Amino acid sequence: QVQLVASGGGFVQPGGSLRLSCAASGGGFSRYTTRWYRQAPGKQRELVAGITRGGSTNYVDSVKGRFTISRDNADNTMYLQMNSLKPEDTAVYYCNAFHPLLRSEYWGQGTQVTVSS
Repeated sequence: QVQLVASGGGFVQPGGSLRLSCAASGGGFSRYTTRWYRQAPGKQRELVAGITRGGSTNYVDSVKGRFTISRDNADNTMYLQMNSLKPEDTAVYYCNAFHPLLRSEYWGQGTQVTVSS
């Protein structure tokens, strides 16, 4: 069992930056693929970025070049550095951990990001 706690959301003006964190507990974090999802009002949840236990990353096209996902396995923490934020980035951001062999999956509680002038 993995518990995830997301933090770092807030209110920022367009062009600003935020850094989201996802702290994991329960053990085995380094064996999971970890991801950030977001859900805007009235829209479906979408995958924003993912990072495998080996460090391979992927991003949705709309955030490429602006967001950077990273993880610190020793600290059981995943990050999402968000730069050049746009109003369309406004959403609740969720962290996710997925074990590719066990097929187990866990979610954090979400953190609100609001980009507005």
